[in-house]
Amino acid sequence: MARAVFLDRDGVINRAIVRDGKPYPPSNIGELEILSGVAEALKQLHNAGFKLIVVTNQPDVARGTQTRAMVEEINAALQSRLPIDEFRVCYHDDADQCACRKPSAGALFQSAQEFGIDLKASFMIGDRWRDIEAGRSAGCKTIFIDYHYAEKERVEPDHRACHLADATEWILEQ
Repeated sequence: MARAVFLDRDGVINRAIVRDGKPYPPSNIGELEILSGVAEALKQLHNAGFKLIVVTNQPDVARGTQTRAMVEEINAALQSRLPIDEFRVCYHDDADQCACRKPSAGALFQSAQEFGIDLKASFMIGDRWRDIEAGRSAGCKTIFIDYHYAEKERVEPDHRACHLADATEWILEQ
């Protein structure tokens, strides 16, 4: 079976826009900034045989403050520059109670089924508690990139990292 690294998008791959201690996605291509060291880290994971799958909540589409086309344009820009195999995007808000919105693990389960991924041999990297809870629910090892946002952590990760390069180093040591 395949192994995967599931990655949140905003705050893990690209810089999140932080307002009042809370992270937000870039609203357009002009605000998109790939974080330092991300390209190299993803290349290392890809070369080690991991499938790289971005799992991202984009509720601003459901809220009417972002378009699906812009989210897809940002994802396409990232995919053109980075060795990302797949994007799994949830466009719903919490009230929709869908299975694809983190902290639910539906997107991870769907990817596992579609690509033959062994979730117990896989990792979930995120910068919010929703990411860690989704990874844990799916049976993945979890890595929390801690930016000290103004929100409570609800689930303890398997590892804490400062950035994706640090998380990658830990994964490759496992």
